Amino acid sequence: MAGTRPKVVETASQLRAAVRGFRGEGAKVALVPTMGALHAGHIALVRRAREIAGRSVVSIFVNPTQFGPTEDFSRYPRTFEADLDKLADVRADLVYAPAAADMYPQGFATRIEVGGPSQGLETDFRPHFFGGVATVVAKLFIHCMPDYALFGEKDYQQLKVVTRLSRDLDLGVQVVGMPTIREADGLALSSRNAYLSPEERATAPVIHHALNGAAEMIRAGGDPTIATAQASERIAAAGLRVDYVAARNAETLAPLAGADEPVRLLAAAWLGTTRLIDNIPV
Repeated sequence: MAGTRPKVVETASQLRAAVRGFRGEGAKVALVPTMGALHAGHIALVRRAREIAGRSVVSIFVNPTQFGPTEDFSRYPRTFEADLDKLADVRADLVYAPAAADMYPQGFATRIEVGGPSQGLETDFRPHFFGGVATVVAKLFIHCMPDYALFGEKDYQQLKVVTRLSRDLDLGVQVVGMPTIREADGLALSSRNAYLSPEERATAPVIHHALNGAAEMIRAGGDPTIATAQASERIAAAGLRVDYVAARNAETLAPLAGADEPVRLLAAAWLGTTRLIDNIPV
């Protein structure tokens, strides 16, 4: 039997009042920022939020400032009622669903830019993206003032950018990363997977398989540059248009500079009109 749907609040003042109530109970608060269209990866974040904090808040907001003018903001899946049912099943405490006009009122003129881990990779193809992410996440943190915020490793560069944001601005939020949730064939769960045709869906796991092959080569002592080039060729041979396949320092996302540093492999590619991203540790 489904649980009770979480309470929904739409304004920062309502959210702050609810969080004050949670803290009055002596509870810590964990925030799970989302853009809705929830899947098992999001639900795993909410479950973890309930484990580490007494109360869980899930934000649902399709953030316009992280979409470029030719991107999929207007068609991004919006499934609010179904999302509430899924959150009821895992007993989320509160949903914060602000309107865009409240998040970005007329005359809004401030934007946060994070350097460091934002440089390269996604920024090379979506230069607007992390400024939009950093700004909305900062606002969500300020509105909620959670003890923890949970993000999936599927968006690994975003996780590192948000971690740096919270640390550099002394926001007092501990950012917690959670491993990527995958389908049985290796495809990373993503709200954008809903765009894929059946034929594209059957092809999409090639990204993950190519990254695994590159990781095996690097673990065996192979050159990361050659390994990522071969992975890129494998993905392209399956009919995808590759934006990047890269090996980076797993902590800083800087280009590799030594033999003993931790390595993360990251990729982005277009399958038809759908852009997919993935990453794995080495």
